[in-house]
Amino acid sequence: MSSPALMAGASGKVTDFNNGTYLVSFTLFWEGQISLSLLLIHPSEGASALWRARNQGYKIIFKGKFVNGTFHVFTECGLTLNSSAELCEYLDNRDQEAFYCVKPQHMPCEALTHMTTQNREVSYLTDKEKSLFHRSKVGVEMMKDHKHIDVANCNKSEKIEEKCQVGMKPPVPGGYTLQGKWITTFCNQVQLDTIKINGCLKGKLIYLLGDSTLRQWIYYLPKVVKTLKFFDLHETGIFKKHLLLDAERHTQIQWKKHNHPFVTLQLYSLIGHDYIPREIDQLSGDKNTAIVITFGQHFRPFPIDIFIRRAIGVRKAIERLFLRSPTTKVIIKTENIREMHLDTERLGDFHGYIQYLITKDIFKDLNVGIIDAWDMTIAYDTNNVHPPDHVVGNQINMFLNYIC
Repeated sequence: MSSPALMAGASGKVTDFNNGTYLVSFTLFWEGQISLSLLLIHPSEGASALWRARNQGYKIIFKGKFVNGTFHVFTECGLTLNSSAELCEYLDNRDQEAFYCVKPQHMPCEALTHMTTQNREVSYLTDKEKSLFHRSKVGVEMMKDHKHIDVANCNKSEKIEEKCQVGMKPPVPGGYTLQGKWITTFCNQVQLDTIKINGCLKGKLIYLLGDSTLRQWIYYLPKVVKTLKFFDLHETGIFKKHLLLDAERHTQIQWKKHNHPFVTLQLYSLIGHDYIPREIDQLSGDKNTAIVITFGQHFRPFPIDIFIRRAIGVRKAIERLFLRSPTTKVIIKTENIREMHLDTERLGDFHGYIQYLITKDIFKDLNVGIIDAWDMTIAYDTNNVHPPDHVVGNQINMFLNYIC
């Protein structure tokens, strides 16, 4: 639902009655002329083909770099490997995480330092199924005659008094955009200016754990808070650990990528980067510590059990953290929707939507804050895995409302 002139948008809600009929409902959040759009992303045949193909096999090749002085060698790695060669096993027995590499000759397994990935030239879709994902058949508009609706003022503005805090569960939709700003519907969210942001961040230790959609946050913050400066940790590439410091205000913000699977053609370091549950275990936590977690985009090309296992591992780590430090603030950011016309079998939003539902289910009864980026990026109609700055800024504003 949108009103472009007002820079306003919101997602609708679909109720499936499991008998071939659906109810689509929209909440009229603002007055003025609105237009409705209802896209059929995939027909049910497409959805079931994607689900089968996802869980049928592995579509990504990992290449590990082993280093010994000036000499290095690459070997094949993966979450599972069909190989008769001797393997290096990198196991986390507690969380049942496993990663393997073909062992290079004359080098120990500990010599693994970097990783890169590429697509395996394989598809688990039949030619007939592939035809369901042609550009013209993805995201088909169901409301052919775009009826405009004029929404009148009801004089019934109910102001929500309760401030946004962790433990609240956002409904769907949990907010809307108006004049480009995100407005929550379930708590009293404050639009923070630079002075308020400075006050909020004072004395805070903030850990951003996840993928590049959280790295966007650490790039955005110094544009608003000029006293935050990057500290050089002598690492290279865009997937290195990023650290922002404001020594005078005792503020530290760091971003770290999550561990396998991490899918990119670029070479990235494995040194000092662990699975998110292990990263959480290393934090003592206190009332001025906040942790933001997001993962999912890099899990889309893999069978769903990989994602479920990681989500459960993260949940258990948060429970352990709350035992030693119940006042630490933990925020889960769900996935952004992404480009509609891309490699649907590996990366499409169908996979992301399943993970979005799983995430909400696994973390639902924990005392964490939810930033429903799925809902937000539908409302903003971004269709970009890395949404523009004004969307990132509104995600961060929601986060600051949770922690201050």
